[in-house]
Amino acid sequence: MSDNLVIETRDLTKAYGKFTAVKNLNLRITEGEVFGLLGPNGAGKTTTILMLMGFCEPTSGSVRIAGYDPAREPVKVKRVVGYMPERIGFYDDLTARENLEYTGRLNGLGGSLLKSRIAELIETVGLKDRADQPVGKYSHGMKQRLGIADVMIKQPRIAIFDEPTSGIDPEGTDQVLNLVRAMAMQKVTVIISSHQLHQLQKVCTGVGIFSRGQIIASGPVDKLGREALRKGNYNIILPIAQLADRVRSEISRIPGVFSIDSIADSTIVSADEDVSAELERVVLEITGLKVQMKVEEFELEEIYMKYFEGSSI
Repeated sequence: MSDNLVIETRDLTKAYGKFTAVKNLNLRITEGEVFGLLGPNGAGKTTTILMLMGFCEPTSGSVRIAGYDPAREPVKVKRVVGYMPERIGFYDDLTARENLEYTGRLNGLGGSLLKSRIAELIETVGLKDRADQPVGKYSHGMKQRLGIADVMIKQPRIAIFDEPTSGIDPEGTDQVLNLVRAMAMQKVTVIISSHQLHQLQKVCTGVGIFSRGQIIASGPVDKLGREALRKGNYNIILPIAQLADRVRSEISRIPGVFSIDSIADSTIVSADEDVSAELERVVLEITGLKVQMKVEEFELEEIYMKYFEGSSI
C-alpha cells in the first residue's frame, strides 16, 4: 500500500452457501477521505464493514487496513480502527465520562493521559455540561455524539460509522456531520454507511453505490453525476442570458466545447472537459467583465436514483 492509501480491497468476496453477499469488491480509500457506502438494505454494505473490521472472514479476495489483514491480524486492525454501529451500546447507569474511561482502559489507556483525552473529547462533542450524568438519561442525539467520542478515544487512523445520523433531529445531525468533518481535517479516514443521501453529500469526498453485493459506481459525487446524468460531459453555467455574437463565436472555438445554450437568465456551455478557466479568459478579454461561472453540481439522490432507474434493485 502507498503511504496515503489506508484501505484497499481486491476482488473481495463473501458467500454464504449459494448466496453471495459481496462479490469482487475493489476499493481504494486514502488518508483523510470521507467515503460513503450507499445502497438498499441487503446490498452488501454491512458485510463489507464486517470484513473490513475483521469480524467476518472473506470467502476470497484480499483486504488491507493500514497495511494489515483483518482476518489474520485482527488485533492490529482494532488498534487503528474505531467503529460505531447503528445501535450504540453504553452502560446506562454510568456517566459519559465513566463510559469513555471504560473504553479507554480496554484500549490500554490510563492515568492522566486518559483523563485529559476524555476531557478534550467530551468538550469536542458538546457534552461537557452533561458529562457526569448517567447515559441512560441522554437523548438519542447525545448518545450518537458520545458514540463519536467513544470511537475517537484511541485516536484511530480509520473511523467507521453505520447510520450515524439515524433518528436524530436536524440540529443533532449537523453536530454529528461537523464532528465527521473535524475528523477528516485531522487526517482520519472515515467510512459512513447511510441511507441519508443529502447528509452524506455534505461530508463525503467519495461514495460507492452498492447493488446486489457489487459496487456499481464509485468516486466523487461530481464525477458520478457527470457519468450518470451527462454522459461524462461538463456543463459550465454563465450568469448571462444572451451572449454577444463575438463572445459566442470565440467560446465555440474552445477545444472540447460542443454546445452553447441560453436557458432563462443563464447560458450553459457544454464540453467534454472542464473549460471554465478558458471561458473566463475569453469573456474577460472581449467584454472586460470578470464573470462568476460555475461547473454544474449534482444531487446525490438524483445520481442514486439514476443508477437504479428501471431496476427492482
